Amino acid sequence: MLIKVKNKDTLIFGDFSFRCALGKKGTSSKKKEGDFCTPKGSFRLKTVYYRSDRIKNIKTKLDLKKINYNMGWCNDPTSKKYNSLIKINEKFSHEKLYRVDNKYDIFVVVDYNFKNPVPFKGSAIFLHLTKNFKKTAGCIVLNKNDLLILLRLIDKRTKIKIS
Repeated sequence: MLIKVKNKDTLIFGDFSFRCALGKKGTSSKKKEGDFCTPKGSFRLKTVYYRSDRIKNIKTKLDLKKINYNMGWCNDPTSKKYNSLIKINEKFSHEKLYRVDNKYDIFVVVDYNFKNPVPFKGSAIFLHLTKNFKKTAGCIVLNKNDLLILLRLIDKRTKIKIS
């Protein structure tokens, strides 16, 4: 099945409709690192990362991985590890995954520029949590309950279509 981002604030899956928010500058088919756009296209959903001290009993058919204190996501276009999971003691620019705020208590990696990433094409595109639905740097955000419901409904064949 297909998750559709119908407009800038609605995500639809089957009979379910969820409030969401996207990038501050909307969507783009020419996504670039730091442009505050959410990439347009259809993408698979990859691994679900979560804070086991904050999120319990996740029900999903996607692969699960616990977030540890030293985990980061490389957003340095000059690195060979661009757009991938890293240990934060490495000397690359990165998104810290173990955060004080709740934004990354649970998130899903969107398969954008993921396999053989192209430098400067964009990184760290996630489906993650929000409490206020403010526009993002390029991710798609949902509230916690909605993301947990969505994770129960989808499987490894599910794609997200952003237009």
